[in-house]
Amino acid sequence: MPEIAEVETVRNTLKKQILKKKIKDVKILYSKIIETDLEDFKKHLIDNEFIDIKRRGKWLIFELHNYYLLSHLRMEGKYFLKKEEEPIQKHEHIIFTFKDNSELRYHDTRKFGRMALIKKDELKTYPALKKQGEEPFSPNLTKEYLKEKFENKNIPIKTLLLDQTIISGLGNIYANEVLFASRINPLKLGKDLTLKECDNIVIATNKIIKEAIKMGGTTIKSYTSSLGITGRFQQKLAVHKKEGEPCPICHKPILKIKIGGRSTYYCSACQKM
Repeated sequence: MPEIAEVETVRNTLKKQILKKKIKDVKILYSKIIETDLEDFKKHLIDNEFIDIKRRGKWLIFELHNYYLLSHLRMEGKYFLKKEEEPIQKHEHIIFTFKDNSELRYHDTRKFGRMALIKKDELKTYPALKKQGEEPFSPNLTKEYLKEKFENKNIPIKTLLLDQTIISGLGNIYANEVLFASRINPLKLGKDLTLKECDNIVIATNKIIKEAIKMGGTTIKSYTSSLGITGRFQQKLAVHKKEGEPCPICHKPILKIKIGGRSTYYCSACQKM
């Protein structure tokens, strides 16, 4: 699943290529992706234009005049920029055709992605956005904030880091990397974390996500160079998908376990319980 760094990279790339282009047509080839009224979706997009693209957690927020188009890529969602005359490929479900005959095509093999068109004054109250936690760069993401969120949580810290209501945008890859950088065992329960460990998480999250965005994210199966992007942060990964390889600190083999159904990579020596 594309995480915050990958979504931010998609946002920055699309901003350079589709803003101020007039939309002349919208094709909906798989309607279940759209969570709002289909007729309104098309009516308010045609003859409109994207004037900015924002992000909240893993949500892309396309700004139009008077409306926002919300888009969550979920597991396999991608955007492709193509010419109108190019054949429509399998799994291209939503197509925005611009008046210059270029197209923005939403491709989703598993059809898990979601879109919604909402009025601008509904943004802060839209349920999926309203429940998002603090962003990695937010001044409100503090050790005290995390300590309060983790308090009384009889749940492994790895699972808590994937909770979007706590830290918005963090996913499996970066949770593994943050815990290694913080020297915290992924099985440690939230209620047992110290204030210092919470501070380590804040510092590591900020540093790792900032660097990942700078390097275009991490190229993974569900995040390819569909927009000419090649994520280079995989070159910096310390533990994720490094099972059996030597720890970059102590050289003991990296272990892989499952926590909450998610693959978790860590060093048992550097991340002791």
